[in-house]
Amino acid sequence: MTLPSLLDLTPLVAAPIYGFDAGILIIVGIAMVASWLVSWRLRSKFDQYSKVPLSLSGREIAERMLRENGITDVRVISTPGRLTDHYNPADKTVNLSEPVYHARTVSAAAVAAHECGHAVQHAKMYAPLKMRSALVPVVGFASQMMNIIFMVSIFGAMAFGNPMLMGLYVAALGVTTLFSFVTLPVEFDASKRALAWIEGSGVASSMGHQQAKDALFWAAMTYVVAALASLAQLLYYLMRMLDRR
Repeated sequence: MTLPSLLDLTPLVAAPIYGFDAGILIIVGIAMVASWLVSWRLRSKFDQYSKVPLSLSGREIAERMLRENGITDVRVISTPGRLTDHYNPADKTVNLSEPVYHARTVSAAAVAAHECGHAVQHAKMYAPLKMRSALVPVVGFASQMMNIIFMVSIFGAMAFGNPMLMGLYVAALGVTTLFSFVTLPVEFDASKRALAWIEGSGVASSMGHQQAKDALFWAAMTYVVAALASLAQLLYYLMRMLDRR
């Protein structure tokens, strides 16, 4: 459950390409406040539910969910950090942060089951996950392009107001925005699979199930905020580009 980068300020510092005004400041400011509020709420929920005990650790939850879904080729390993949990389809590993890996709490169960939800998606060839994985190298290239345009804009006077650079920047931002929205069904579906398994397996009480649902809801909201912020930035720059034409 590695959190998305909610405070990407590349569009703000690249604003000289388009003729800087207060519009992007407002968009970035709103995104920063919204992301801070959602992240704060998420961390408070996880802290709250980390005090609700369960009989199984995060590692045991993950191993049991994988086993009961017929998945035998995925390893559960520990990774440093907090909220750094993720599923790696390249080497088929469920990577649980150290607190989640060892803890016997509702929050640990929710995170572990969510990451296993991604493993189940991979095993079942879930279409949005396949699309997201295919977009990863494209998004990496688009991000590099945005950084290059930013550097050219800072150090190259000829770049200011260049229509070609404007078009390239908007195209790259469009790719990253698409990636943000493709991520949403992937994350929501993983949580849905996790909660269905938690309820069906009986590893948590009905109250524990509701608490896990609440924690995963706020985790999903971080991705929603990131996607909406990216869309707002894209629309802003697209309108500026069309206005210049």
